[in-house]
Amino acid sequence: MPEVLAIVSADFDADEIEAFVLSPVNGAAVTFRGIVRDHDHGLAVTSLDYEAHPDAQRFLEQCCQTVAEETGLRVAAAHRVGSLAIGDTALVASVAAPHRAEAFAVCARLVELIKSQVPIWKRQHLADGVTEWVGL
Repeated sequence: MPEVLAIVSADFDADEIEAFVLSPVNGAAVTFRGIVRDHDHGLAVTSLDYEAHPDAQRFLEQCCQTVAEETGLRVAAAHRVGSLAIGDTALVASVAAPHRAEAFAVCARLVELIKSQVPIWKRQHLADGVTEWVGL
């Protein structure tokens, strides 16, 4: 079983994270994958570096626990740190629910909570050689 509530420096398998939330009572599973793109606010991006606060794991676990307690659903998430290339997956959040509307809504809530609460910072490497920190 993968670490399903984890801040990790290596690649992870999003399908395994999703498999953790699946159960026979659920008719819908929604998995969000945050993927490194090649642009941001009109500028070409060549790669990203993610850095996490030493307590980031605890914050991620709290986000998942909060959403699970609010909804009664099983949720899972993992976020990469370190250097990521265009096309790499940075964040996976997965939720399963009896119906699709609930699964979509809860997954969106989980992602927004992670983005706002987990102390992870992103440095973008731009095509012109400049780097910039995002979310500080």
